[in-house]
Amino acid sequence: MRQVCVLGLGQFGSHLCRTLVKMGCSVLAIDANEQRINDIRDDVHRALIGDARNFLLLKNAISDAVDEAVIALGKTNIEPSILCAVNLKKVGVRHIASTARNQDHAQILRAVGVDEIIFPEQDTAERVARRIATPEVRDMFSLADDYRVMEIVAPKRLHGHTLAESDLRKDFDLLVIAVRDENAPRFKFLPGADTRIHPNQVLMVMGRELDIARFAGLD
Repeated sequence: MRQVCVLGLGQFGSHLCRTLVKMGCSVLAIDANEQRINDIRDDVHRALIGDARNFLLLKNAISDAVDEAVIALGKTNIEPSILCAVNLKKVGVRHIASTARNQDHAQILRAVGVDEIIFPEQDTAERVARRIATPEVRDMFSLADDYRVMEIVAPKRLHGHTLAESDLRKDFDLLVIAVRDENAPRFKFLPGADTRIHPNQVLMVMGRELDIARFAGLD
């Protein structure tokens, strides 16, 4: 079970905590606001009232078993997130992610050792834009660089063809890692080359975002 510490329980931080728990993670939530801690106490494994800028608090609260810390501070003031990041590095947290207000804030966070920058509103806007521009794309998550895993309704041109006949690896540099009928609850992973594509079938594909977009626009 991955252990995650979330610092800051605004709308983003609180939702992140609850989602991580649903996905099987052990979550430590920290916030200086007592009401926010009380609101989430029953939904996470541990919840502490405290200032995320306090080095001794973080040192005592975060064990070596913590895999990642997510800083969800700095919506109105960037100082808390920067000081928190510095202290998390001192504590020895292996991977630190943080929300950022803008690119200048992000640059400072990277300079003090933050590994991953999150722009909640920008990321959400890009996700919604992808859904509007390519409605065939159902869902997605990012991998390294520009690679994505996406769910796409099978284009009509592929209906009745096998994966081998479609040859998506050659034409689009895509890999089909799972398939399911539209109303089926679960995917069938690692489909064989002789798997035939049917109407209303959903394909889970992996590849570069531009290539996925080209594939989604086949029809």
